[in-house]
Amino acid sequence: MIADQWCATSWRAKPGSFVSLMTLYESNFVRLKWIVSDLRSLAEHNVSRTASDCDLHLTVLERSRYTSVLRLTYEFQQQGEIIQDPNLEVCVYHDARLAQVRSFFGFVRHPHMAQLQLPLKRELDQRWSRNMMLNKWLEYCAERGHRF
Repeated sequence: MIADQWCATSWRAKPGSFVSLMTLYESNFVRLKWIVSDLRSLAEHNVSRTASDCDLHLTVLERSRYTSVLRLTYEFQQQGEIIQDPNLEVCVYHDARLAQVRSFFGFVRHPHMAQLQLPLKRELDQRWSRNMMLNKWLEYCAERGHRF
């Protein structure tokens, strides 16, 4: 397993800065590789099932030579409706070995969580928040035994 502690970052990088965001993208790629052995040969729709967690769904939305776009989500049944939460669209740059969240939907059906989501003014802050969520979630999924 590749360890993301080897992701080099400048001593000048501050949390929330552009430099640290690029390091976070690199860490996202490493953690994604923990649960997906070969990103380029994934089937269109994949489900990882473990006894200790919900089913994790991974769908390939786009595929090209240098990039892939994936949807990563849990799916829940609630009153006959399928809820996808959290629901992340992740762009993977194979050549640069980076992964970033393009869009994030989640926690909207939980009133207590809506109170915790504060509007972020800068685009950099929004990207930092979304990608930190992906980073922690990928680590959680790997710890729970999810694999594709």
